[in-house]
Amino acid sequence: MSELNCDQDCKACGSDCDQRKEAQSLRAEPHELSSVKHVIAVMSGKGGVGKSLVTALSATAMCQAGYSVGILDADITGPSIPKLFGVSGAVQGSETGAYPLVSDGGIQIMSMNLLLQNDTDPVLWRGPIIASVVKQFWQEIIWNNVDYLFVDMPPGTGDVPLTVFQSLPIDGILVVTSPQDLALMIVEKAVNMAKMMEVPILGLMENMASFRCPDCGKEHHIFGESHLPSVAAKYDLPVLGHIPIDPRLAAACDAGEIETFEGHWLDRAVEAIKTLDK
Repeated sequence: MSELNCDQDCKACGSDCDQRKEAQSLRAEPHELSSVKHVIAVMSGKGGVGKSLVTALSATAMCQAGYSVGILDADITGPSIPKLFGVSGAVQGSETGAYPLVSDGGIQIMSMNLLLQNDTDPVLWRGPIIASVVKQFWQEIIWNNVDYLFVDMPPGTGDVPLTVFQSLPIDGILVVTSPQDLALMIVEKAVNMAKMMEVPILGLMENMASFRCPDCGKEHHIFGESHLPSVAAKYDLPVLGHIPIDPRLAAACDAGEIETFEGHWLDRAVEAIKTLDK
């Protein structure tokens, strides 16, 4: 339609003109043999706050609650999900597609580290290539009857988070932070990005919240008192849990036995995730 005759109603117009205001969908279709009911992104404003830990614990909790669970490790240059679950080996596939590896507890996992010859090999790729690999994990991997697919995001608000929000049908987001003021300041960037992309935030999670001395039993706030409730109130979001510093949890992660660790810090997060079925 010519600019002269344009009525500004792009939804009713089939022309692909320069004046078009209707946003074009960038949604990527999953593999034709995949079945995924809900997709949940786990993100943070900065690195090192425990995003992959929250992903692993959330996936484990939902699996133990009787749901079929998968994890798409979108942190291509810093993948840690296979290590947490003790999963290793080559991804198997055919002309039809490839299949994720499965943990001892039954969680389907796809990660860049499962495609490398050595898990310490660096991935020296630029942003657009990394983002395209994340889309391939969604489009070319056959996810088998997954109720909840968790996407472990890289830190920040760059190429990959943008690709995930635009390409995958994200049903909700868990935002992870730590008690430091710096981390809380940057977590607001992640919250604001999610709001700009119109993706619902299920709630906020705080890692490394405290440490209980094994000798005296006193609780210490090594990184300072939590300011998360004030941030949550500012954006009208729920606080879904505070994960302490626990040497036993660290040992389970290092041993690839995250599924064997028992803790109830994510009980509220589990209930929030379950609301997606209602």
